[in-house]
Amino acid sequence: MLVIRMSRHGTKKRPFYHLVVADSRSPRDGRFIEKIGTYNPMLQKDNPQRVVLVEERIKHWVKVGAQPSERVARFLADAKLGPKVTWQETPKKSAPRAKTQERLKLAEAEAKTAAAKAEAPAEEAAVAS
Repeated sequence: MLVIRMSRHGTKKRPFYHLVVADSRSPRDGRFIEKIGTYNPMLQKDNPQRVVLVEERIKHWVKVGAQPSERVARFLADAKLGPKVTWQETPKKSAPRAKTQERLKLAEAEAKTAAAKAEAPAEEAAVAS
């Protein structure tokens, strides 16, 4: 299976990435088929040299069936070369278990009823005066 992913270059604390088409079984910085762009995270976000893509080759490899990694898919979406990627901020794994969620809902409902009861006597006192 072909993938479009980043291959790390640069020195320690100074990352620089090549966007490459590679076989999914090859190592991250190992053998690749073709270099189709670069990414320099050290540059400002508005700098045009931060992400450089070879559009015609990317279109070719996507048409052939290469699957982009999540980060590369974001770059392609920003360059209007692919669909917009939905980014899941918090994983489902970190959500509380079902019983804990039920307990939290019950506690929230009890807090609402307690707040409503506390407001009711205050309104009666305001009306009485």
